[in-house]
Amino acid sequence: MQSLESNALEPTKAEMEGLSLRSRLFRLLPVYGLVILTLLLILLFSILLPRTFPTLLNLRAIISDKAIIALLSLGAMIPMAAGRIDLTVGYGIVLWHILAISLQTMFGIPWPAAVMIVLMLGAMTGFFNGLLVEVAKIDSFIATLGTGTVLYAIALWHTGGRQVVGVLPEGFYAVNGTFLFGLPITGFYVLAITIAMWLVLEYTPIGRYLYAIGANQRAAQLNGIPTRKYVIGSFMASGMMTALAGVLLASKLRIGQASVGLEFLLPALVGAFLGSTTIKPGRVNVWGTVVGVAILAVGISGIQQFGGSFWVEPLFNGVTLLIAIGIAGYAQRRKGAAKK
Repeated sequence: MQSLESNALEPTKAEMEGLSLRSRLFRLLPVYGLVILTLLLILLFSILLPRTFPTLLNLRAIISDKAIIALLSLGAMIPMAAGRIDLTVGYGIVLWHILAISLQTMFGIPWPAAVMIVLMLGAMTGFFNGLLVEVAKIDSFIATLGTGTVLYAIALWHTGGRQVVGVLPEGFYAVNGTFLFGLPITGFYVLAITIAMWLVLEYTPIGRYLYAIGANQRAAQLNGIPTRKYVIGSFMASGMMTALAGVLLASKLRIGQASVGLEFLLPALVGAFLGSTTIKPGRVNVWGTVVGVAILAVGISGIQQFGGSFWVEPLFNGVTLLIAIGIAGYAQRRKGAAKK
């Protein structure tokens, strides 16, 4: 499924030459509009909530709450770059965080080995998804929805609907609970992975091949790109990122339960889709995804501090997803009109 074509709409240097300052700003507005909106929201909430919003405590809370969603969004955007979608980012995290705890409490496996096992299983699940999509030729939405549902069913069977609890090593707790320079270490995980993904997708043949496949897989094949290998690899990378998010969730919650995890699916997809509307509009990109997650984090945090009810967050995520898809579709139509 060509879920999102990988065609960027950012202006080139040639397009910017000869334009007035006003025209340049107008041309750049769609590119950095979401970034500007995020900064404006931060300024607005800081003025309206001076005692609670612009504080180190609130920054810590935002990073702690949204780091896992950021990892899932970054994982989901890798298959999106190849024109596919991976719904197991929302279902897989349920099983992986339970398994990360069960391997230690039920089977006595040391926590580093348990983490490696979960990461490998995540990559294997991604490999299976890639086979379903590229070999069995099943639509990526249907294939990953089916795989994700199976993973969720396994989590329910394993737990029997009960919580998985037990004494875990301090080293495992430190994976998520450590602070560095006064901030949660999970934020530094996200930063390191973001930079690594940006370098790979923007400055290596791997990234160029993925974007070429997402734009036109047939053309990519005719140009000698082994499309099957790269699509399967993108699902494996997404599966490993999901497993990593599951490990961090397990370290954070310290218990495993099947009722936790599914709520991450929608915001993760929202962040990835929002990422296609900024920095490089019309194409999923790493920094755009980070900005997409940031605007969700800022908006929800501000609304909750105003006393928003429990249903505000899913409402905000759903509306934002619709807006993001609408903007992405509009950007693609503009691209098609410009080509004609």
